[in-house]
Amino acid sequence: MAGKILLLNMWASPFGMRVIIALDEKGVKYEYKEENLREKSPLLLKSNPVYKKIPVLIHNEKPVCESLIIVQYIDEVWPEKSPLLPKHPYERAQSRFWAGFSDKIYENGTRIWRNKGEAREEAKKDFINCLKLLEGELGDETYFGGHTFGFVDVVVIPFASWFYAYETHGNFSVEKECPRLMAWVKRCMERESVSKNLQDPKKVYEFVCELRKQFGIE
Repeated sequence: MAGKILLLNMWASPFGMRVIIALDEKGVKYEYKEENLREKSPLLLKSNPVYKKIPVLIHNEKPVCESLIIVQYIDEVWPEKSPLLPKHPYERAQSRFWAGFSDKIYENGTRIWRNKGEAREEAKKDFINCLKLLEGELGDETYFGGHTFGFVDVVVIPFASWFYAYETHGNFSVEKECPRLMAWVKRCMERESVSKNLQDPKKVYEFVCELRKQFGIE
């Protein structure tokens, strides 16, 4: 199923990166529209009237919202190309669980750069604990999908582009805390779909610094 495919996104969003990687893994061609989240376009507001957030995938003029749902939609619409979710129902359920859990990376990471003092330390503790739980789920496997790059890998790897910002503001090292997880990051970066679509961590850091100024944190 092809048709017209348009992605509404904002460059630094790890949630948008999920969708881009999934589309790339499937070899799906699409149009891209960068959104200014301060002045959201009428198309975005029309396409996602409930949350008014990116990313939104518009396929044949029908919008699909929320990154986890979009990635699953992509997997179902183009099932013949690099399946992302496992076939077994239990394994699919586990993949969906850990994919949903991984959003805590962003939630706790945001608490790191938006807070100071004890609040930041508490956020850092929660952030590292979240990564350690994911690292435990990964175990000694090559990917979260075992030997196959799959749904959880697609969903989690974009957060790596934000690690430098979290580490710098939180004064810690992800690699020191979770070496196996960082080894997984490096393996994922060997895939073209990941390496060419993840944003530069230094650029993301600068973006976060601008956000801090906007919120009056500096």
